[in-house]
Amino acid sequence: MSISPEASVGQNDVPAQRRADERSAAERAVRLLPLVRQATERLDHVVAGLDENTVHQPSGLPGWSRAHVVSHLARNADGLVNLLTWARTGVEHPMYASTADRDADIEEGAGRLAQILVEDLRAASDRLMVAATGMPEHAWSAPVMARLPASFPAANIPSMRLHEVWVHLVDLDAGFSFDQVPNDHLEHLVAEAVTRHINRPDGKRVRLTVELPGDRERVWDLVNGGEEPRHDVTGDAATALAWLTGRSDGTGLRGDVPVLPAWG
Repeated sequence: MSISPEASVGQNDVPAQRRADERSAAERAVRLLPLVRQATERLDHVVAGLDENTVHQPSGLPGWSRAHVVSHLARNADGLVNLLTWARTGVEHPMYASTADRDADIEEGAGRLAQILVEDLRAASDRLMVAATGMPEHAWSAPVMARLPASFPAANIPSMRLHEVWVHLVDLDAGFSFDQVPNDHLEHLVAEAVTRHINRPDGKRVRLTVELPGDRERVWDLVNGGEEPRHDVTGDAATALAWLTGRSDGTGLRGDVPVLPAWG
């Protein structure tokens, strides 16, 4: 049976396109790894400066001490290693055994000595970087699933960790603010934060214009359609990030700034 030229081209293009997609996903992920490493070093410096008293004092998160935040960051790193293992092997490795287990691990960790918390965080962060730097190119395109029942490519994991580290570094309430996040990290962080608000059923209809370093702007529509009047909001990246993550009420942003639904 003869094969038409059109059919032949289509068949040959499938693996080529897949390889191109895999390469693009891998490049996107690997490009963020130095940023993750930089954020982790800053986190380590701040956490190592907490003494036995200050580490068990309240953080910026209701009901959590600074030790809870540190313990969470360590378990988050291990959870992301599970997802990378899933992507690399094709065998399902949930991020956490269950929400109850996750919460129990954080609570147990929060009661430990300051030096143990520091060492645990360092070890977990190192495990994550080893797993990420050892990922085969094709594995970055593999679908995985975190706590929410929606799959995403493993290539999203470096961006997730970058966001987790910087936002919770602010939550430690140890003298670090969003204004201190390096400029070349900000766009990635805002883009990650926006994903939590895209088309949320309880969300507001918002057009967000974010002013980025280098006199650039990016625009996101948080909720499209609907009959609710659109809120047009503008501001710099650090201020927008604080608002999107529920760490501020939007003071410093311009326009009709609504109250966003709870972060999480």
